Amino acid sequence: MSKKNKKLVLENILITDYAAEGKALARHEGKVIFVEGAVPGDVADIMLTKNKKDWAEGRVLKMVSLSPERVQPFCIHFGICGGCKWQMLPYAKQLEYKQQEAIQNLRRIGKLEDISFLPIIGAKAIRGYRNKLEFTGSNKRFLSKDEINTIGVVPQQDALGFHVPRIFDKVVDIFECHLMDDVNNVIRNLIRHYVKENGLSFYDIREHTGWLRNIIIRYCSTGELMVNVCINYEDQNNRERLLSFLLEKVPSITTLLYTINPKWNDSIYDLTPITYSGKGYVMEQLEDFKFIISPKSFFQTNTSQAQQLYRITRDFAGLTGNEIVYDLYCGTGSIGIFVSKGAKKIIGVELIEEAIEDAKKNAALNDILHAHFFAGDVIKICNDEFFETHGRPDVVITDPPRAGMHEKLINKLLEMAAPKIVYVSCNTATQARDIALLSGKYRLEKVQPVDMFPHTHHIESVALLILK
Repeated sequence: MSKKNKKLVLENILITDYAAEGKALARHEGKVIFVEGAVPGDVADIMLTKNKKDWAEGRVLKMVSLSPERVQPFCIHFGICGGCKWQMLPYAKQLEYKQQEAIQNLRRIGKLEDISFLPIIGAKAIRGYRNKLEFTGSNKRFLSKDEINTIGVVPQQDALGFHVPRIFDKVVDIFECHLMDDVNNVIRNLIRHYVKENGLSFYDIREHTGWLRNIIIRYCSTGELMVNVCINYEDQNNRERLLSFLLEKVPSITTLLYTINPKWNDSIYDLTPITYSGKGYVMEQLEDFKFIISPKSFFQTNTSQAQQLYRITRDFAGLTGNEIVYDLYCGTGSIGIFVSKGAKKIIGVELIEEAIEDAKKNAALNDILHAHFFAGDVIKICNDEFFETHGRPDVVITDPPRAGMHEKLINKLLEMAAPKIVYVSCNTATQARDIALLSGKYRLEKVQPVDMFPHTHHIESVALLILK
């Protein structure tokens, strides 16, 4: 054991197991240590970042020996960009650890022991599976330790890529990304080259200066391709030249937009993307259902696994044609529309008005007349008058954000007392917490984890709850 930079360093520590959220597990002198940047079987020197009586957190300072479970990462940016943190693990091992985490969360947080836990459904495509990527322009390229040690301090450089984890003003210059079809590399690298060659500027996040801020790419299973170029201020001449250049070089772009963002943050949800070429949206398809995706729409970013996720949801709902289904956090209506053939009526509720407008368009596009969508807070909308007008739910499908459901909504669900709740989650920890809060009235029937994001520690999970 040694001291370094006033932080405690533990030497030659064997990593014994996987913990959760991408962290591994080690033990030292009876203390549990949660470690970033390691996998079971590694031996490493660990710098502690938190040190409590019974547990600690740390990160790998130096690898002493590598786990025999490791495989060679396939991306040149692995370990720097922070995106696909599990590339060094065989895919079968990734699935094993994800299944383990989902079970442990239900047992530890949900206080459930007797669980019918189905085997995790892995992805057929473990590269090129995303339909949406966003890249950031910056005049501050991140330099790795190896670069700094080799070439020393260098002048500020431009970059177009991903933010460095925990460093808000530095961007990794990405030349290849395996998360999407190679078209993402072509577009990103063309734009970077054009901006540099024509003396245009990249955004400075600290000074709020510079021109190119972000590019957002959506590439659908239908072959439709949407690109949204976000700039800090209008420069009509250079904007039109860049967009025309992009259309010439990538004729497969079906919709090209630009968004002027003069704000300090990168969010475009309170801005208006402007269509430069094409219809202003793209079409995606799940089974025989079609979905309009506008520039600000939310849609599951792994189309093929979204189809799996929604099939499980439909199967768990067990619809016979007579049920009223409430689709909460319905977004653009994708789940409700997907299960609609088996339902008597679909009632979708979502806080974001633009998403509800898309949901209505998607229902009309698919000739679904028995789906109705409402913008607002579920807690306020679902009152006795609403139930009298639309009927009480036979099945509730809920698909909340990572933070899970608000306690007031859980109380509302207990009040609704629907015979079935199908809980779709992107965070098994908050799902387990919410299931525990619902356990006074509901029994957990079964759980099905789904891997939507290979090479990451993220897990989707579908749970079926039955009214006692």
